[in-house]
Amino acid sequence: MSAFKSKRTGLLICIFIVLVGLLYFFFFNPVGIKLAHSNMRQLSGHLRDIGWPGKIIGMSLIFFQTFFPFIPFVLVAGTNVAIFGIKMGFLVNYVMSCLGAVASFYFARYYGHAWVEKKLERFPIVTQFSKRMERHGFFYVLIGRLIPILPSSAVNFSAGLTRMKFRHFLWGTLLGKLPIVFLESMIAHDLFHFQRYKGRLLLLLGILVLLVFLGNSVKRALAPKAK
Repeated sequence: MSAFKSKRTGLLICIFIVLVGLLYFFFFNPVGIKLAHSNMRQLSGHLRDIGWPGKIIGMSLIFFQTFFPFIPFVLVAGTNVAIFGIKMGFLVNYVMSCLGAVASFYFARYYGHAWVEKKLERFPIVTQFSKRMERHGFFYVLIGRLIPILPSSAVNFSAGLTRMKFRHFLWGTLLGKLPIVFLESMIAHDLFHFQRYKGRLLLLLGILVLLVFLGNSVKRALAPKAK
């Protein structure tokens, strides 16, 4: 038991150090300040200028966006598309997003269970969705990825609180994230080249709006009924 507690304490300390490092980089380091106050085109330009460290930062941003969704996914996805190109950029976005989802799941299940549970219990819709994931893990993780019923981070954390098998979460994530990450990567790419792809961009945005509409419809259906 003491070994487990030591391992958990060590992980929490590592996470804390990483967070402090990111805060310092983006708010006190001159390069970080420049990056934090740039738009998507400028951000990708700055990261390209600093070479391979910029690529690592772009990949890391996708991973940490899974934990901290206040960073717009399209912004980071577009940055990687600009750095790596559309094909490799999509692959980076997809792989790092899936890795971040798995890390969030394990954090909620084995290390931050009580903290995550306290944060999520304030949202009844998350509780209702978690109950369904408890019974039909793969299906609801898949649906939660394909349509925005909940933020992706909420799906990750709430799944970790359930007793669903990890393989169900993993396959639901791998299959569900594939089309949605591709869609968001393409939207980001077409925003960069608006004049050339504005017709396709409008179509992709229409698909995204439709998915949001479907997500809201499902959310209303899952909402607890007033007695």
